[in-house]
Amino acid sequence: KKDTKNERQEMPILKLEHIDYVYSPETAYERNALKDICLDIFEGEFVSIIGPSGSGKSTLLNMLGGLDHLDEGEIVVGDRNLSGYKNNMLTDYRKEDVGFVFQFYNLVPNLTALENVELAAQVCRDALDAREILTKVGLEERLDNFPSQLSGGEQQRVSIARAIAKNPGMLLCDEPTGALDYVTGKQILQLLQDTAVCRFHSLRRNNRFRPTNQRRIHQRLLCLPFQNLQLSGVSALLLQTGCCSLPAF
Repeated sequence: KKDTKNERQEMPILKLEHIDYVYSPETAYERNALKDICLDIFEGEFVSIIGPSGSGKSTLLNMLGGLDHLDEGEIVVGDRNLSGYKNNMLTDYRKEDVGFVFQFYNLVPNLTALENVELAAQVCRDALDAREILTKVGLEERLDNFPSQLSGGEQQRVSIARAIAKNPGMLLCDEPTGALDYVTGKQILQLLQDTAVCRFHSLRRNNRFRPTNQRRIHQRLLCLPFQNLQLSGVSALLLQTGCCSLPAF
C-alpha cells in the first residue's frame, strides 16, 4: 500500500498559470521574454532558476516580485491573485512580503550603506536590525560609506542585507553572489540559510507563523526555457524563507 503520510498535500504558496510577457509588443523589436510558464512552489522550497542570458530569469523574478505586469496568465501568492492588482496594491505586496536582491544592486547613491538598509526596514513590519544584518554580511567597517565608496561586491552585500532586514515572507535573489568571490559567496549563502532557519513567515495571511520543524524541506532546479533541461548558465535564485538547506553550487 502506498504510504501517503509524508506526501505533500498542501496547496502551493506561489502558483504561476500560463504566464506570458512580451517586450516591445507590435513593433519590429517584439520578443517573447516568457511564454506559457506554469509553475507551483510550495512552502519551504528553495528553487534555483538557471538558463542562458536572455532566457527570462530576471523577468520571471520581476513578475513574482510584483515589479512588472503580466500580459497573460495568473500569479497567485498565498491567497492573493496578483494578476488583478493595481499599482498601489503591488506596492503594498512588495513592501510587506518580498525582499528583492537586484542584479544591479539599486542602492540609493546619496545614502550610506546603513541608511540604505534602514530605509527598507522602516517601511515594513517586524524588520530586523540594520546594523546587525550589515555586520553579518561583513560590512561592519563600512556602515557610513556611500555606494560610490564601496566595491561591487560590497554593494551587492548591502543589497542582500537590505532584503534580509525587511524580514520578508519571500526572498527573490537575482544572481546574489555574482560579484562575490568564492569564500564570501559561501558566507552569504550560509547567511541566507541561517536567516531561513531562524525566521519563517508564511505568505498565507491566515497562517503567518509556522514552526520550522513542522515543514518538509524541498529543493528544485529549474531551467529556462522549462522544456529544455540541457541548458546551463548563471543561476538566478528564488528563496522562500523557511528553507533549511541550500543546493550545492
